[in-house]
Formats: sequence, structure tokens, C-alpha cells
Amino acid sequence: MKYALVTGGSRGLGRAICIKLASMGIPVIINYQSNGAAAEEVRDIIHAAGGEASLMQFNVADLQQVTESLEAWEKEHPDDYIAYLVNNAGIRRDNVMFMMPDKDWHDVLDVTVNGFFYVTRALLPKMMMRGHGGRIVNMTSLSGLKGMAGQTNYSAAKAAIIGATRSLAQEAAARKVTVNAVAPGFIETDMTKDLPQDELKKLVPMKRFGKAEEVAELVAFLCSEGAAYITGEVININGGLY
Repeated sequence: MKYALVTGGSRGLGRAICIKLASMGIPVIINYQSNGAAAEEVRDIIHAAGGEASLMQFNVADLQQVTESLEAWEKEHPDDYIAYLVNNAGIRRDNVMFMMPDKDWHDVLDVTVNGFFYVTRALLPKMMMRGHGGRIVNMTSLSGLKGMAGQTNYSAAKAAIIGATRSLAQEAAARKVTVNAVAPGFIETDMTKDLPQDELKKLVPMKRFGKAEEVAELVAFLCSEGAAYITGEVININGGLY
């Protein structure tokens, strides 16, 4: 059986992506770091709708936790593999650069960039060895494409994911593993609730923030058979804001 793993799957975009993938009949593994109650709520929503979901707790930036958690899962599922990976985990620590503490720089890059590396590297061998291949979708951001004042760390991390996506896509294509990135603009989630939405909406041609469910629809398409010939792409979903 082919499973999906969504990192940072308990809230915001991750929550919507987990629910959408489960609705497609894919068993979903909801990764979370600390908010167990939120992760359980997502699992319960999926179960109530007739889907299959389980929880997996680890910090994507901690190599030991990643390795131990995924190895334990593989031992429990010797005949299954994680064929769909959505690297969604990420944090913001906004500040102008000259006032940015070292910790805020490293924490943001550790979660986004190292988290992508640790989790993807661990799952790639099984994806590439199985004849059915796999799908990797990396969540980047408008910030990684155009940069945003006060987000030097976040923009750097998300831009790194774009470069990694394009390189890995070339490495994995011959083994039927596609690697794409989704770059949302302003989306209504926990991560954007502290932003001045009324002012920012004026910058968006559609005059609104996007919905997490709209992003989840795009991720679901990239995980589908219909996207089998799409790889190395960065797809924007931003209401026309460039």
C-alpha cells in the first residue's frame, strides 16, 4: 500500500492537505512536532469522512528523531511504502536582518531546509526502488521568489527549497519520482493571522487572501497520476501577486 506523509500536518496548509489527500483514498501520516491535540483533530476528521490517517511525532530538524520515527514505521509496514511526501513543515521568525538573532536565522533554515533534506533523503530510496515511483511536493512561498522585507531568513529558506526541487527532480525523474514545489502567496492560516491583512489584500489583484483548501487542491493534483509528466516545476498560487 502507498502512503502519504505530510510534515507539519496538524495545522494550516498541512491540515488541509492531509484532509484532501485522504479524500482521494490515500492513507495519510500526519506529522507534528508538539501540538498533539491538533494532529488528533485532523485524524478524527479524516476518520469521520471514511479515510485512513495516523500520527507520527518528530521534529523535522532533528535527524535522530526523523531517522528513528521513519525506521520504526517501515518495520511496522514491511510491505508498504511512503509514495507521497509533502514537505510542508516550516516556521516564521520575522525581523529586519540587522536586528535578527542568530537563533531565529538558524531555526527557520533548520526546519525548512534541513527538515526537507532529512525527511526526503530517508524516503527516496524506497520511492526510487519501487516500480511505481513517487511524488514529492515541497511547500515554498512567494517570499522565496520575490523576497519580503523582514523575512530574510524565511525568504532564504524558501528560495533554497526551490533550487533543491529543481535539482532533485533531475536526479529522480528516471525512477518515476516527480519533485515539484508549490509557492503560495498570502493564505488564511495560523502563520498569517498576525499580518495586517486589510493592507496586504490591497496588494493582491484578487483583493483577498487564498484559502488553505485551494492550496491543498493544487498539491493533490501534483500527487495524482494526471501530473506524472510534471516535474521540477514551481507553481504559484497567489491571486496574481508577483
